[in-house]
Amino acid sequence: MIHTVEKEDLLIGISACLIGEKVRFDASNKPSSFCIKEFSNHVTYKPFCPEVAIGLPIPRPTIRQIKKDDVIHVSRPDGSGDVTEALQLYAHKVAKATKDLSGYIFCAKSPSCGMERVKVYNPDGHALPSNGIGAFAKVIMETNPLLPCEENGRLNDMVLRENFVARVFAYKHWQTLVASGLTKHKLTTFHSQYKYTVMSHDLIAYKQLGQLLARADMALEVMADEYILGLMTALKIKATRKKHANTLAHMQGYFSKHLRANERQELCNQIDAYRIGLVPLVVPLTLLKHYLLQFPKDYLTKQSYLSPYPEELRLRYSY
Repeated sequence: MIHTVEKEDLLIGISACLIGEKVRFDASNKPSSFCIKEFSNHVTYKPFCPEVAIGLPIPRPTIRQIKKDDVIHVSRPDGSGDVTEALQLYAHKVAKATKDLSGYIFCAKSPSCGMERVKVYNPDGHALPSNGIGAFAKVIMETNPLLPCEENGRLNDMVLRENFVARVFAYKHWQTLVASGLTKHKLTTFHSQYKYTVMSHDLIAYKQLGQLLARADMALEVMADEYILGLMTALKIKATRKKHANTLAHMQGYFSKHLRANERQELCNQIDAYRIGLVPLVVPLTLLKHYLLQFPKDYLTKQSYLSPYPEELRLRYSY
């Protein structure tokens, strides 16, 4: 990794039930294997349960989202015990007090913590076709739009898992950079390290971010705000095999003068094999890194694309 970070310094907000705390309505939990057994080796969790935090007991009556007159409330199924405002106030408190978080993992489908597809009912108890967002999660995400957020269920998808983890480590790198005192040189250096990462997600953003940093008529603070928003927005876009293959082909060009014909062909073959789904990303990457050791290129060595997060997470083995 181009930016190493200690586990204690990488803070992730998380729904408490996902790491085994028995705080759900029925006094159970909803443990996430990835969160507990893998990701926890590299991050420190800050657990939250908004229902418990606002004073609801364990166990407790279920709550749901109910739409009344185009306004969504969170209450018991019969409409009593409305906790909408309490959840929102607590969320604002958490959002302001946790600017040091580098990511957040929410419990899916929860009326308080679901990121999407939360069931919404009418006052008669019938489910509506529209889906809601958890009252707590909505405030957290709107208050901190740069914060990488994901749900436990979606993290079972390896592409989404890799995307989330990559965003977490990139955002932490940015937070550290800002804390050290941002300068135009530091910003330009940071961008140079993420060029191929951005290319693998969004080629348009790759060009736009470069153009942004080339401007001479913009204050550094404004430029930095626009830059990180553009970067984190681009990284949300899923990297595809086609985009990865294009990125790898660009990096391959650095070795064209060093490799023999058969070596160049082998690297091309591995990139093409990845492009069509015959091998995982780690295969052409390993070969590329092998040649980088033989023929060091300082610019490539510093690219986050080659090692965006700890190898132990094995996120590039399955797609």
